[in-house]
Amino acid sequence: METKDKFVVPNLETFSQLLEPSSIVPAKDFLQSGKLIYAAVPALETVSKIRFILEQSVFFERGNEDLVRQLIRHWRSLLSPQIGNTADSLAEIAFDEDELLTDANSEAPIIRLVNHLFARALDLDSSDIHFEPNEEFLDVRCRVDGMMVRIERLPAKIHASIASRLKLMARLDIGEKRLPQDGRIDFKLGRRQLDMRVSTLPGVHGESVVLRILDREDTAVTLTQLGMPEETLHSYKQIVTQPHGMVLITGPTGSGKTTTLYATLEKINNRKQKIITVEDPVEYQLDGVTQIQANSSIGLDFATGLRSIVRQDPDILMIGEIRDHETAEIAIESALTGHLVFSTLHTNDAAGAITRLQDMGVESYLISSSLLGIQAQRLVRRVCEKCFDEQSITDNERDVLGLGPKESVLVRRGVGCEECGQTGYRGRVGLYELLILDDDVRHHIANGADANVIREEAIRLGMKTLRADAIEKLKQGLTTPEEIVRVTRAI
Repeated sequence: METKDKFVVPNLETFSQLLEPSSIVPAKDFLQSGKLIYAAVPALETVSKIRFILEQSVFFERGNEDLVRQLIRHWRSLLSPQIGNTADSLAEIAFDEDELLTDANSEAPIIRLVNHLFARALDLDSSDIHFEPNEEFLDVRCRVDGMMVRIERLPAKIHASIASRLKLMARLDIGEKRLPQDGRIDFKLGRRQLDMRVSTLPGVHGESVVLRILDREDTAVTLTQLGMPEETLHSYKQIVTQPHGMVLITGPTGSGKTTTLYATLEKINNRKQKIITVEDPVEYQLDGVTQIQANSSIGLDFATGLRSIVRQDPDILMIGEIRDHETAEIAIESALTGHLVFSTLHTNDAAGAITRLQDMGVESYLISSSLLGIQAQRLVRRVCEKCFDEQSITDNERDVLGLGPKESVLVRRGVGCEECGQTGYRGRVGLYELLILDDDVRHHIANGADANVIREEAIRLGMKTLRADAIEKLKQGLTTPEEIVRVTRAI
């Protein structure tokens, strides 16, 4: 790579000044996405924050002393004509060799390292960060579009320091390493404000720490942005605007259930109704909604919270998850006494939620009387729009997906580019299955029919299954056969 493609970064304070719109040194103009920025001892926090300031992909690599001095001279010669005599002092400060060849940041290395890892995770749009110790290394992995990606392998000897730093940020007991702990981190990186749920778990080689990233900038999601088919969205809007009854969202962990619930509450929150939620944890704060954080350590679980909030004169209730008989019973009683209730369950499909409630000890007649609808959902990775290639579906893929022998489908696949990290996928799109309880379905439930009978009846009445919705999104070029099989194979 030629010298003109490289740029030397001094400390963050100086470089941030160069990036200001009013700066007389237009440093940002010299940077292009994907170029290498060389520095002798780049502070990790500096690297992370510069990426956010620039809002583009910038890759850093450490150069030797001779190369750094060569690059300093090169950029000083380019900048000198633009700076003018009155700014010579700024130029000298911005490209001082001694400053670049020493660590000018006084913060502890572990703090900078943790901040750097946070920034790396955000660059990848990760939902979780996993710190996983083993005998020789500390692996740092992120969940990107539902898949685990390792972003760093660190020496095992620094694991204790990193774990202590994370526990300190989450206000956890640093000395307690034998028991699991849960906490929360409020963290500002660049211009972004993040909430992170923290979970620690003792292991053979040390504590495993997992952070769930909750980006406050991603809260404004509407129902129309979720990717529901038009007819499903129309039916869903009808049931969530009923005056009373219960609506369940089902699916495994990480299938977007909470996002759907928040989008639903935003849709129906018209300031004329009292909305109360009990969640574990409260992931995003909603204007005009009373939100309660469940805390089992002090006895405030879902059931206890529900018993209290029904005395607060609510119109709409949202329960983070129905986990036991007591919570299910109170939720159904609330739905039968004039409240609109939303909650989630972990089931494979919509009909399976009815069986799950029955297994919890809820009477079938109460389920049939209270439920308005059940929506099952999944998330599949979306084909990268920057590098996709179109090709006809293969015979094997057609057989696996259950398509007709004469059905011709063009499939989009991502080739791999910098935008998608060479994966061929960028972002995710939802798959939805909405079971609406009409009189026929209610009759089957009241008579104790199993999930298969209810499912077949719902399909006969027009319910689009998760697999059917996936096929539609495949035909639209949104995902691939591999993703459909991976996500819907157990259905």
